[in-house]
Amino acid sequence: MSLMPHLIVAPILLPLLTAAVMLMLGEKHRPLKARINLFSSMLGLGISVLLLCWTQQTGVPGSVGVYLPGNWQAPFGIVLVVDRLSALLLVLTGIIGVSALLFAMARWDRAGASFHALFQIQLMGLYGAFLTADLFNLFVFFEVLLAASYGLMLHGSGRARVSAGLHYVAINLLASSLFLIGAAMIYGVTGTLNMADLALKIPLVPEADRGLLHAGAAILATAFLAKAGMWPLNFWLVPAYSAASAPVAAMFAIMTKVGVYTLLRLWTLLFSGQAGASAYFGGDWLIYGGMATIVCAGLAILAAQRLERMASLSILVSAGILLAAIGFAQPRLVAGALFYLVSSTLALSALFLLAELIERSRSANEIPLDDEAEALPRPMESLQPPPGTNLDDEQKAVVGQVIPWTMAFLGLSFIACALLIVGMPPLSGFIGKLSLIGALLDPLGLGQASEAPLSSAGWGLLALLVLSGLASLIAFSRLGIQRFWTPQERPSPLLRRFECVPIIALLGLCMLLTVKAEPLLRFTQAAADSLNDPQQYVMAVLGTRAIPSPEAQAALQEVQP
Repeated sequence: MSLMPHLIVAPILLPLLTAAVMLMLGEKHRPLKARINLFSSMLGLGISVLLLCWTQQTGVPGSVGVYLPGNWQAPFGIVLVVDRLSALLLVLTGIIGVSALLFAMARWDRAGASFHALFQIQLMGLYGAFLTADLFNLFVFFEVLLAASYGLMLHGSGRARVSAGLHYVAINLLASSLFLIGAAMIYGVTGTLNMADLALKIPLVPEADRGLLHAGAAILATAFLAKAGMWPLNFWLVPAYSAASAPVAAMFAIMTKVGVYTLLRLWTLLFSGQAGASAYFGGDWLIYGGMATIVCAGLAILAAQRLERMASLSILVSAGILLAAIGFAQPRLVAGALFYLVSSTLALSALFLLAELIERSRSANEIPLDDEAEALPRPMESLQPPPGTNLDDEQKAVVGQVIPWTMAFLGLSFIACALLIVGMPPLSGFIGKLSLIGALLDPLGLGQASEAPLSSAGWGLLALLVLSGLASLIAFSRLGIQRFWTPQERPSPLLRRFECVPIIALLGLCMLLTVKAEPLLRFTQAAADSLNDPQQYVMAVLGTRAIPSPEAQAALQEVQP
């Protein structure tokens, strides 16, 4: 028997066991805990990559792997499922987790208690949310990742962080309550919470109960939309993400995608074109709600003055684009949205990490949490001008001045992040937006755009893709001039290697996506086609049989001649 199906549960068990070990170690072994955390996170990333490769194999029916942790037949027991979509987000979570942890190891893991245990618990919740196949366990993993995020949000203390953290906790508790109410209403109508079983039973719901079903789905969607950041439910997100420490904010960049993933998964399963009278329920709300989110976040980003706030608002812009694209229910548009999701999440995580270093350069603050043994040495600020060099009015050399390498690193990284988020060519952000625009103009991919005119909503989203990029370009250009171009006499900041490596790695992956865009686009198109045909998922989940116990196998052999 292949061991690959058993790896499906490994991304959940690994961080759970790692967190338990680090809690047992206490607070006296921080270096050891940091190494254990890093090893476990990298191992989890490796397992996620293996699962991604496994879903690509032709031997996996419908590219869907199913695992029954309690060995109970679906829909009666817990079911974990990995397909192309969930595997892609597992790998993305692992990459961002390792990068954020490397950055935190430079200083932030020493700013409070139990950072490493909370970090692993949040990874467990994220992995579990992407793997679970029923609403009840989805709620459990949501609460796990949220409970860990409450501690991480407050990590490092400070007035602004505590104030924003209390609002963050209150809003998410309210969203969790709506989650429970919506799930209870759906269970009352259908008698099941298994996603695959719901896909079969929703078309059979009597007309008299359909209003109650839609009300439960709307309440459930409200909870997910609050977590995904749709307007007007996103008022809490920008203050919370802006106040969080840099590595925590980088991890939070993937948390909004949990809400987007859940909406995409449930909407394509429960309200697909095969859902009878409930087909495509709520699609217009996703489209116009996503467009309203883009408009509000785009206007707000023009007024933003701090890089952390701009990064948080950019998350809302990306969330609005993804939600609107999902609402059109076009596989090619969903494929472009998934590519854009990967590129934008990597770039935004890098920007959150970079924001702290750039703000540090403004105030030239030292690293106060530990000694400077691991800090990179300061470069020379300038050289004596060679004889005959022209001098400016302040008797400084016009040519021959040395740009500190730390400022050069920060400046080039900022430019790369800005181009990726704005969507300027030729980087992967541009490819993602171009694929969305191409899908809007020709959703079937048959070259028949002139015969099938684009709807008014499609034209609206197309215009917002361009205008939101223009707004981001203006905002990033203004902030870049203020931070890097405006003459100011300040020393270059001290940076640590662990602070530079994850930013380089995340931006390097975005560059790799630029030159290797075609394989990822093929993968996302295959994932979108699978979502458009939910029968593959349903048959894989409900068709997986529990393994008979040894006693049952022996009794069966005795009965057979």
